[in-house]
Amino acid sequence: MTTAFPDDASSPTPPPGCPAHGHAVEPIGPGGLRRLFGPEAEADPAGLYEKLRAEHGEVAPVLLHGDLPAWLILGHGANITAMRTPSLFSRDSRRWSAFRDGDVPADSPLMPVIAWQPLCVFADGEEHRRLRGALLDGLNSFDRRGVRRHVRRFTTELVQVFGPTGHAELITQFAEHLPMLVMTQLLGMPDQYGPQLVSAARDLMKGTETAIASNEYVVASLRRTMATKRDDPGDDLVSRLLAHPAGLTDDEVMEHLRVVLLAANETTVNLIADTLKMVLTDPRFRAHLSGGQMTLGEALDQVLWDSPPMSLVAGRWATADTVLGGQQIRAGDMLLLGLAAGNLDPVVRPDPTAPLHGNRSHLSFGAGPHECPGQDIGRAVAEAGIDILLTLLPDLRLAVEEEELTWTSAWISRHLVELPVEFTPRVVEPHPDSRPVPPRPAAAPVVAESSDPVENAENAETAEQVTQPLAKPVIPAQRRGWWSRLTGLFRP
Repeated sequence: MTTAFPDDASSPTPPPGCPAHGHAVEPIGPGGLRRLFGPEAEADPAGLYEKLRAEHGEVAPVLLHGDLPAWLILGHGANITAMRTPSLFSRDSRRWSAFRDGDVPADSPLMPVIAWQPLCVFADGEEHRRLRGALLDGLNSFDRRGVRRHVRRFTTELVQVFGPTGHAELITQFAEHLPMLVMTQLLGMPDQYGPQLVSAARDLMKGTETAIASNEYVVASLRRTMATKRDDPGDDLVSRLLAHPAGLTDDEVMEHLRVVLLAANETTVNLIADTLKMVLTDPRFRAHLSGGQMTLGEALDQVLWDSPPMSLVAGRWATADTVLGGQQIRAGDMLLLGLAAGNLDPVVRPDPTAPLHGNRSHLSFGAGPHECPGQDIGRAVAEAGIDILLTLLPDLRLAVEEEELTWTSAWISRHLVELPVEFTPRVVEPHPDSRPVPPRPAAAPVVAESSDPVENAENAETAEQVTQPLAKPVIPAQRRGWWSRLTGLFRP
């Protein structure tokens, strides 16, 4: 989502408790409430959830960045209630009392997540049905076989790069590439955009100095694709949204495409990474998979219970005074959907070590009218990608001890940093749909920089660079380092 920020935002004053202040963040804030940010919260989010559950039950009062109050929903049943009752718990963030009272500065690190936009994710009622209906119609028209064909092509291309070496780092060389490459095909984007968008999305979500330019690159790529599809429609999501009888405006189409592209990428990257980690380290899964006693789909179900791609979702806003989980909620209060905490609710999981094969009552994709519209595609990409990877590299194994793996955490998600593996070196045959990949030049030719980032991608194609899977987009340098501090809070 695009979010408006002040023009003079090169050096904003960080909110209280923000890491940019350069001092330690205490775990307990004003009123004795626990903070959902800071080193202690991010080091052990699961431990924090259990402390809050023990102290408050299903719904706990917490503090967000800037010590703004919110309610974290910890119970599985309470989460379902909030998700399925939009009349009481709205998605319209403009209802937040902190907004109305002027307590949220324009440069708050919460803004990229909660600032209202004219999207289905922030809409209720008829407007939500209009926008989400168009998006669902577009996404549901893709068949699983077609998605798997794209997954097979790009998995093969990625393995071609590292297969002959006998070792790889599967986060940066596989998981962070596959979902975006597949999504560009479903959106009907030219092949040359794929590697560039992978780099732009990683740059945007990790909060580097060029994150603003990366967002502009994503938007420019989508607008160029929309212009092309308006004149020459195809069997793709862009064409379907442009022609949908719901009558979406160009801005509505672009913003929904951007959310689909980035959200589908981020969550599917996490799902692939965590599932690969479990397959490679958990003896229950490795033995069952090799013995044919468990499907990869069942492994995904277990991961969706234990490691949701998003730890929590912000948020819901109370439309009236009500009671949830024994807590008195006031109109305008903000509620956070605790997906990871709800999945570990002892009411539904008295034994968290018990297998949950085939059980899909987890909260990872949400529920109710705002249930994730792209969950089937996300699962299909993750399942097919891992299946094909294991087929191409059947002796894939972890290259370090499991205890050496590390995660980074932020208030809404948790990410595996690296997954180094080794295997017997293999030369993989090209996929029939793959474009020829020219040899990497000793010195990459210089690409003239244009003000149009999509034109840069086309120039790069002429220079035969875009077919390299790890190509980096040509993005102008940015001076506004404040974006790094903001987005760095969501994706360390």
